[in-house]
Amino acid sequence: MDLIRIIFSILLPPVGVFLQVGLGGAFWLNILLIILGDIPGIIHAVWIIAKR
Repeated sequence: MDLIRIIFSILLPPVGVFLQVGLGGAFWLNILLIILGDIPGIIHAVWIIAKR
């Protein structure tokens, strides 16, 4: 399942974070990072998935 989440986090980072933590603070932080730039959002999503 983690492989699917990592693939989602590369293609659509907020979806990968949502699958891992739901609509928590990490999800909204990822949305903000995606607005600021795609690469920070991808890094954050992969980090959230790898951490748990």
